[in-house]
Amino acid sequence: MSGDDNQFQLVTFQLGEELYGVDIMDVKEIVNIQEVRPIPNAPYYVEGIFNLRREIIPVINLHKRFRIRKVEHDAGTDDFEGGFIILNIDDNKIGIIIDRIARVVMVSRDEIKEPPQMLSGIGTEYIQGVIRRDENYLIMLDIRKLFNPKELQKIIDIR
Repeated sequence: MSGDDNQFQLVTFQLGEELYGVDIMDVKEIVNIQEVRPIPNAPYYVEGIFNLRREIIPVINLHKRFRIRKVEHDAGTDDFEGGFIILNIDDNKIGIIIDRIARVVMVSRDEIKEPPQMLSGIGTEYIQGVIRRDENYLIMLDIRKLFNPKELQKIIDIR
């Protein structure tokens, strides 16, 4: 249903045991795991930086930010295992580490429910909403609230 303002697409990914999604319009690209160079004195959740086609991209570890354990994967799966989603936050590219990319899903705005007060240790301030999918749910992240303006500036300055 093109042109329907009620529907939009989410890029979904696994982080720990949960399934998360971000608006596809905020995703620049998805890349395989790259070599990340650590940055001294960076915030605890900044893994470092990597070079993507001559552009320096800071990499955020959401496992550390949200205090989530990494999930162990079966070695024989064909799924994209681990990597980075490159987000475009206020015209700045920031990579986030993911455990597994899932798929792009179409979502209707009326499917989005308010998040519970505490969801898997993640504060509700980072969550735009929760979407029920079959027996599970999908946590929709608000990428603009992942970092306060001071944190975002510090991450951008790392480059």
